[in-house]
Amino acid sequence: MPRPILYFVRHGETDWNRERRLQGQHDIPLNALGRSQASRCGPLMRDLLERNGGSAAQYDYVSSPLGRARETMELMRTAMGLDAGSYRTDARLMEMSFGRWEGFTYAELQAREAPALAARELDKWGFVLPGGESYAQLQVRVRAWYEGLQRDCVVAAHGGVCRALIAHLDLAQPDAASTGDIGQGCVYVFDGTGMARHE
Repeated sequence: MPRPILYFVRHGETDWNRERRLQGQHDIPLNALGRSQASRCGPLMRDLLERNGGSAAQYDYVSSPLGRARETMELMRTAMGLDAGSYRTDARLMEMSFGRWEGFTYAELQAREAPALAARELDKWGFVLPGGESYAQLQVRVRAWYEGLQRDCVVAAHGGVCRALIAHLDLAQPDAASTGDIGQGCVYVFDGTGMARHE
């Protein structure tokens, strides 16, 4: 049986993204650029869904419960001509917890947490952040969510969740999945055998 197709959108930009602060599970709202990015995803998403054979209203829609992902979903749905609030949330799609590192930039952490940062570089996927999670732990909950899917789905979530999907679907080794940019204002399509980015 083929795997469900995921249409994945990372939430739009926040001020903490712009400042390169670790957000994790802090509930930071979208900024003006982030709202524009989310709205821009609406027509792009509608076109992708219709290209694959159905109307936008026929798909399942799910978001991380964090406000920046919910606002992204609602702005995108509005731009698609759908009711903004007709979607569900799932806590398993929350961003990885960065524990006591949340709110800091890497430059600030270099002064406070240099030994822990060095240890993380040796095993970025498996390192459990102080008071937080590892990518490996995040992958466990994202896997549980993904394996329960019954049909094609539109998702608004986070960069870490996208990386966990990449690793779970064997599209990259975990070390490679933990690096690289996960863009905002674009749509990633996971079809079970690959991932494509649409802008």
